[in-house]
Amino acid sequence: MRRGCPRLRFRSVPRVSTLLWALSVAAAAVFTTGCGSISPTATSVQGFTSVTLLLSSTLNDQLSNVYITFGSVSLTSQSGKTANLYNSSPASGELPRYEFVHLNGNAEPLTTAIIPQDVYTSATVTIQSGSYMTCVAYNTPANPGGLEIFVDTPITTAATPSTTTVNMPASVTVTGNAMGIMLNMLLPQSVLSACTNYGSASAIPTFNLTPVTFASQPTSGANGKEANLEGQIVVVNTANNSFNLLLADGQALSFKSNGGTVYEGVKGFSALTAGMFVDMDAAIQTDGSQLATRVAVEDTNITDLTVTTGPVLWSAASEPYLNALLRQQQGYLGPTAPQPNLYVAEVSYGTTSSVYQISPQFTNLQDLPFPATFDAANIVGGQNVYVTTHAATVALTGPVLAPASTITLMPQTLNGTVAGVSSSGDFQIYSVTLAPYDLPTVAATQTGQSSTLANPNTVDVYVDNNTQLLNAQTLAPGGVFRFNGLLFNDAGTLRMDCGVVNDGVAE
Repeated sequence: MRRGCPRLRFRSVPRVSTLLWALSVAAAAVFTTGCGSISPTATSVQGFTSVTLLLSSTLNDQLSNVYITFGSVSLTSQSGKTANLYNSSPASGELPRYEFVHLNGNAEPLTTAIIPQDVYTSATVTIQSGSYMTCVAYNTPANPGGLEIFVDTPITTAATPSTTTVNMPASVTVTGNAMGIMLNMLLPQSVLSACTNYGSASAIPTFNLTPVTFASQPTSGANGKEANLEGQIVVVNTANNSFNLLLADGQALSFKSNGGTVYEGVKGFSALTAGMFVDMDAAIQTDGSQLATRVAVEDTNITDLTVTTGPVLWSAASEPYLNALLRQQQGYLGPTAPQPNLYVAEVSYGTTSSVYQISPQFTNLQDLPFPATFDAANIVGGQNVYVTTHAATVALTGPVLAPASTITLMPQTLNGTVAGVSSSGDFQIYSVTLAPYDLPTVAATQTGQSSTLANPNTVDVYVDNNTQLLNAQTLAPGGVFRFNGLLFNDAGTLRMDCGVVNDGVAE
């Protein structure tokens, strides 16, 4: 007997507008040269600057998805003049929405705008109705003994754009030929009520806005690094070793490739073709252009190809299938056609002939003091996966079932409190306590799974010389941090090979 899907609570979900492609192609062409800086006193600026607007977030793990539909993003100068970085128009059709949980500690570009050089002292962000958040709870009154997915809990209930708070630590001087600005989203901690009081909870996020100074070797979004961008190649330009990419949330970008670009799953740039889906890292160059630093192709067969990313909710012990929460999706069964059948909150995948893979971007797996494996026997709820399918259609009555071709373990961010520290060889091991609402903790309470966790509210985080320590707080017991890496199930114990450490968010 197939286990029933988790109970869904949702209203209508907007689809991504294809118009964003045409709008963004024009924006992608304006990258030029230069850099930006903070200067609250500078006044002798003139001319225009190409500004790349990056999106990021700083969150704990209360929410599984957060989608924002922007109305506008603008800056106001010290003389009261307004410069628009981003504008959407409801008259153009359904507005694009941008998912922020996958950006927790990461960054990706929204758009590029040419604005007057000036000293800007304030910013305004408006968000449209249709912005919403998703959380997952176990053993609710409406679904005792199972998971309930609360979808479409409003970020704002306003029918027209609502202005939200934007903090600027200092005035931003826009100067030079090219620079970046980071829009980092924070959500109020009270939004947990969305998991217990469906329909009555709402929250309006706060944003921090800071300048980005592009570095030749960027280490974070603050200086131009973009990690785990998911998208589809639209055009390959062999003449200049570049390709155009349509991101899963709809942004259109152009990336250069050079001798330093690392390719995974394909032999190199010459193997790229239009229609391929990639997971990639990039670095914004000092001239404002985008350089692909890593390009991974998990499934080279592009026939009727659909890709989704998101956390595992449940893996069945009785038969080969799993449930996953959809965070981002793209392709043949994606939201923009030709067969938009997978545009739901949660999907069941058949796994009879699936190939299980681990993202090869972490090169120290063989050095870990535990077996870093990922397969049908040890996949567990809460792990972030990238799934491909070549299904031509799926049924929408009952569990949505599509055969998964590949299932790839991907990096994810967990927010938790360090409880203790030990070591093994070159690794420092941090025992991290998760909150009760963390997905590994929530999902592990279900019965009938292919794998269970002995202590689902604890994860051992392995840190070595490959780990980027971007935290300002000392990494020690009692501190709260965000750890980004690959999450493994080692015989019932959660272990993370950690790539990045950031300061955490209060639980």
